[in-house]
Amino acid sequence: MLRYAIRRLAQLVLVVVVLSMLLFAWLRMLPGGPVSALLGDRATPESRAQLTAALGLDQPIHVQYWKFLTRAVTGDFGVSTGVQRGTPALEVFLTRFPATVELSVLALLIAVAVGIPLGYLAARRRGGWLDNISITWSLIGVAVPVFFLAFLLKYVFAIELGWLPASGRQDVGINATRVTGFYILDGLLTREWDAAWNAFVHLLLPAVALSTIPFAVIFRITRAAVLDVLDEDYVRTAQAKGLTRMVVRRRHVLHNAMLPVVTTIGLQTGALLAGAVLTERVFNIAGIGQAVALGFQRKDYPVLQVVILAAAMVYVLVNLIVDLSYALIDPRLRTR
Repeated sequence: MLRYAIRRLAQLVLVVVVLSMLLFAWLRMLPGGPVSALLGDRATPESRAQLTAALGLDQPIHVQYWKFLTRAVTGDFGVSTGVQRGTPALEVFLTRFPATVELSVLALLIAVAVGIPLGYLAARRRGGWLDNISITWSLIGVAVPVFFLAFLLKYVFAIELGWLPASGRQDVGINATRVTGFYILDGLLTREWDAAWNAFVHLLLPAVALSTIPFAVIFRITRAAVLDVLDEDYVRTAQAKGLTRMVVRRRHVLHNAMLPVVTTIGLQTGALLAGAVLTERVFNIAGIGQAVALGFQRKDYPVLQVVILAAAMVYVLVNLIVDLSYALIDPRLRTR
């Protein structure tokens, strides 16, 4: 197991290096560039030349990348020019990352808590009313755009019914203590139960909107995996031996059906970070999704660099954890 983990870690480092090279080259091919973003429309040729030299943009691309890489290792990605002007780009990411993590984790919990049991029950009752209704809802979840569903939920439950907040992470009037930047966790740690509940309520609508696509994918994969396992000979053999239905479901059906589901959950975790861009914009949540949107709008390349690279690293780390858990579930993978 240790050798497998070391091999996967080495692959992770290689992936991150390649991603940093692609990101560095891609951002410098975008129109405008950091010089135009900093100087604006009133820039003169002389000022542009001076700033280009000061930023080192007149040097060869490989020299620029090496300087970027050496600074990035120490956490220096430059200073924000648009999202939070004058603030270090890494600080912008660190202050906004907890909001996206809270939203993504709650959305994933909803998708897993509903998708896996529903997929299992639909497979057990294949062709029944529950199976047909579940498949229909999963298709709707994939087909309906996240931003449209977000606007719909916001209009119905926040504006028309007034049951849930329409935007933000917490009410402005709440004097909550900040410890980690995770509002729900901070409320629990400081025993400010009203602050924790208020932050949770603010997350409900965006989390439900964001969870629709991962729910649909997890449901379909779980249903297909359980159907495949139910047709296996060892399941029929276990039933013929007189094992109880609970033992057969837990030891033979669910254990083997979870292999593709675990991989799917890992992939959807990374996808949630990308899907949070639209959801955070609709509900005005100051997360990294909103930072990416503002970064493109205001040509804030330092923030784009750190946010995109960090999000890619999180995605790779999540998949590493999934691979290791997959190896724990299926020992055959450790020898490959």
